[in-house]
Amino acid sequence: QVQLVESGGGLVQAGGSLRLSCAASGRSVSSYTMGWFRQAPGKEREFVAAISWSGGRTDYLDSVKGRFTISRDYVKNTVHLQMDSLRPEDTAVYYCGANRGLNGLAYAPTAYDYWGQGTQVTVSS
Repeated sequence: QVQLVESGGGLVQAGGSLRLSCAASGRSVSSYTMGWFRQAPGKEREFVAAISWSGGRTDYLDSVKGRFTISRDYVKNTVHLQMDSLRPEDTAVYYCGANRGLNGLAYAPTAYDYWGQGTQVTVSS
């Protein structure tokens, strides 16, 4: 069993930056595809970014490309999402997910086996 805990959310002005972290425990996620999703009030959970188990492949939601960067730390069993040039439309609860056994990336929430509790990101205009 894998437990995921997100942190790093908060309130920031438009144009600012935040760095989200997702700490895994219970077992190593070094062989897992990891992803970040977000969910705004009244909307479905949407894909934001994903990174393959090797770290060699990443992909992003079009609207965050060039602004967000996903990375992973194998020693700390942690995944990060660096968010720069934040916009009010980035406001949402951000969730970390872990997919076991996938040799690539996953874009649908249903593809992920484990989830964290989420961290709120609010961007003011």
